[in-house]
Amino acid sequence: MTDCTDIFDRLEKDHDRHRALLDLIEDTHGASDERSEHFEKLTLDIKAHAAAEEQALYSTMLRKPPTTGDTRHSVAEHHELDEMLNDLAATDMSSSAWLTKFKEFAHRYRHHIDEEEDEHFPEFAQHLTDADARYMREVFERRKSDEKAKAEITPEKMEDAKE
Repeated sequence: MTDCTDIFDRLEKDHDRHRALLDLIEDTHGASDERSEHFEKLTLDIKAHAAAEEQALYSTMLRKPPTTGDTRHSVAEHHELDEMLNDLAATDMSSSAWLTKFKEFAHRYRHHIDEEEDEHFPEFAQHLTDADARYMREVFERRKSDEKAKAEITPEKMEDAKE
């Protein structure tokens, strides 16, 4: 087993920032500038984080047969969470529907990142080589920056995304 705590620490640092933004958004009201600003920051960072995580961590873990099930599960959750963010972006922030959808998103996202940190990361660490850890560190930082530069808020209702 290799020491890959730094890549997992880096991913958890993003998760902690996302948790803080979720808390800030939950404390806002209506279509305020504050809610809009925090939601935009959260959306762009989660999208960049997920894309970089898939390219660095999950592409590596798909090549490790014992972890492919958990890897596929997490990537599928990324897609579902992305659809939820798009749906939120398409919903009027001043409506009660937005807050309801946001609370469901926050619950599902917190579950996803807790599952990654508590279950997947420790399991994945058992299957990584030093070369894997180096690759993941390099790719994550580069891809996160690249993905954040091109991340967008993409308003799309959930019912439209399902078609």
